[in-house]
Amino acid sequence: MSTESSAPAKRGEKVKKAGADSRPPVTDYSVCVSGMPEHAAAFLIGFAAGFAVTFMFYKIVLLSIICGAVFGVMNIYAAAQRAVSKRRAKLRAQFFDLLESVSVAMRAGSPLLKALQGARDDLLLIHAEESDIISELGIIIGKFNNAVPMSEAFSDFARRSKLDDIASFASVYEAVEGKSGRTDEIIRETQQIIADKMEIEMEIETLLAAAKSEANIMLLLPVVILGVIGYAGAGFMDSIYSTPTGRIVATVCLLIYIASYLLAQKISNVSL
Repeated sequence: MSTESSAPAKRGEKVKKAGADSRPPVTDYSVCVSGMPEHAAAFLIGFAAGFAVTFMFYKIVLLSIICGAVFGVMNIYAAAQRAVSKRRAKLRAQFFDLLESVSVAMRAGSPLLKALQGARDDLLLIHAEESDIISELGIIIGKFNNAVPMSEAFSDFARRSKLDDIASFASVYEAVEGKSGRTDEIIRETQQIIADKMEIEMEIETLLAAAKSEANIMLLLPVVILGVIGYAGAGFMDSIYSTPTGRIVATVCLLIYIASYLLAQKISNVSL
């Protein structure tokens, strides 16, 4: 009898596992999903930049290779961070599209669940099925069907995405869930706030575009000038590469150059 009772339990466990596997995977948006080709490309770019700059300042091949390798490894991390930021920015724009579609459906009288299901069909017209927002919609709807409160699903989405707009919406929805009939107005107001923030960010990016281009040109000029004078200056800079004082001056200049690059990157990176 115990054998017969254990068989259905095992079958039930298999069904449960199959159902869990069929749900969309839960994504941590703080982790980069880049593969080896992307890492290799980032390393080569960093290696080339580090090798070129170091060689211009010292003209020592071994030291340039070592510094190039260090910069290559650092650029892998930097490229991963840029990929994460780019993915979050894309997810934020997709979340805005979601709120816009949900807001229209709820103004027409649909409850939130049906509005989310309809929004998924609408978003499939402009976003790929494997896009992040489609996967997140599948997770949210699946949790609701498994008796998980909608506010908890949105809070989990906000925690994993680490986006302030989604976190604000999740906290507001948690406060009004089941307590207010103005959910459609709240969603519409949240959508408008995100739209205003995105418009401001676009204006700032437009204003900073010229400044970023100028900063990149100014950072490139010292290396170009060193290269031109070093190879066409008829020995004008030989003392920099052959005397202890010249090595010290080159090291100080290199440190100033690196500090200028980091400062330019920090100033041009404006987040709201």
